[in-house]
Amino acid sequence: MTSASPELTAGHMEATVRAYFDACNDADAGAIASFFTPDGIHYFPPGMYEGPFRGAETIARRWVKAVETFGSVWTVDSFIGDEATGRAVIEWSHFKTFQDTLLRGDEWYRFDRATGLIAEIRAYYAAPQPPEGGGFELGGFDYAGRGFPLTSPIDRAR
Repeated sequence: MTSASPELTAGHMEATVRAYFDACNDADAGAIASFFTPDGIHYFPPGMYEGPFRGAETIARRWVKAVETFGSVWTVDSFIGDEATGRAVIEWSHFKTFQDTLLRGDEWYRFDRATGLIAEIRAYYAAPQPPEGGGFELGGFDYAGRGFPLTSPIDRAR
């Protein structure tokens, strides 16, 4: 990302989030960190990941480790951006391919107006993360019918 002051449009926010997810899937720490303010923070539900990831470099390092350890693959399944507030929300899928685990949830993004970078992410999960693998999703929701991915788009088979 650039340090110039971009117009904080819904299009900019969506492009940033999608490029951030691509960088995560590529396990590219430098690229991941470039989408965040230096003091960016990523929050999770209580008990997950030993608490929030604090700082762009920490966020990057932790997602690279998730790819290496769990075969993680993420998708952006839907996006809504609010230019007036500089906030966005997405639905996502997280495939932990080494564990045959599928997680789903939402994330709320707050962007820094001066840089257009991500300042904060708040992650909400559809269900608790299963310790034994499998899929945990919203009960009764037609993921297939709504066009959500049912399998990982990247094969990380060991």
